[in-house]
Amino acid sequence: MAYNPDKYIDSFLEMIVAERGASPRTVVSYRRDLDDLSAYLRKNQKITLVRAKHDHLKNYLRQLAAQNLTVKTQARRLSAIREFYRFLFSENIVVSNPSDYLLSPKLNKPLPKYLTEEEVVRLLETARRENKRMYTMLEVLYATGMRVSELVELPVLALTRDYRTLTVIGKGNKERLVPLNEPAARALSDWLTEREKDLPPGRVSKWLFPSASRTGHLTRDGFFKHLKQVALLAGIPPERVSPHVFRHSFASHLIAHDADLRSVQKLLGHADIATTEIYTHVLADRLKKVVEKSHPLAYSKGKGMNR
Repeated sequence: MAYNPDKYIDSFLEMIVAERGASPRTVVSYRRDLDDLSAYLRKNQKITLVRAKHDHLKNYLRQLAAQNLTVKTQARRLSAIREFYRFLFSENIVVSNPSDYLLSPKLNKPLPKYLTEEEVVRLLETARRENKRMYTMLEVLYATGMRVSELVELPVLALTRDYRTLTVIGKGNKERLVPLNEPAARALSDWLTEREKDLPPGRVSKWLFPSASRTGHLTRDGFFKHLKQVALLAGIPPERVSPHVFRHSFASHLIAHDADLRSVQKLLGHADIATTEIYTHVLADRLKKVVEKSHPLAYSKGKGMNR
């Protein structure tokens, strides 16, 4: 029987859709990357995907680097390879995982942009004076660190009766519970008394933040526009403020106040702790301060042993 190079790729893609809720875009990206690997192995190594060894995959990655592909593209290809061979190994299609110990290309990750705690307070206070809906959304965003797409698509039923928890549907339709702090709980309680006042008479909405838009709720673009206006009124350059900057601020401030990475990972809905590790820049600053304050040889502050 002729070898079908798509057989195992198809099985893998079916798995990530069924078990992980992978989006069509993710499926297309994985197929493109794995088809490229399959073609390389057949043409240059004269082997199939299931017969590839560690050195074959390493040679493929070297070729990607020689083609001057961006480091980000190389890293994405490697991620697809690792996921694919983990699947083959788990299904006993291969006896060992040839992608183990493949080295990742070094990404020059930019540090996440975030606001100071004082700037967040200014934004919240400005929104409180100007727009109750925007104030409530910013309180929830800063209390939970959720993505703006998750925020605008919250149904009323996502909120528990005691205003302490929200059920959030994240990427891949994965559900997570996020706690609310006291200010966010109070803001939501106040907001629920008037959330439908801008809707046509008699219209009922299931959305926590309804609007007259086609979707029935405030859109991401609408939220972004209002956020820029609040930033301007708060005296903060609008170009420094975005929903994702708020998400970064939430995570950075938590870690600065001693939260651990695993907890922040769960709150943000990251599937992989490596994604959360972009916030270790804050952790490094905090550890530096601990050393300067507590280390017995912290001479810079006149402390420490004499020698």
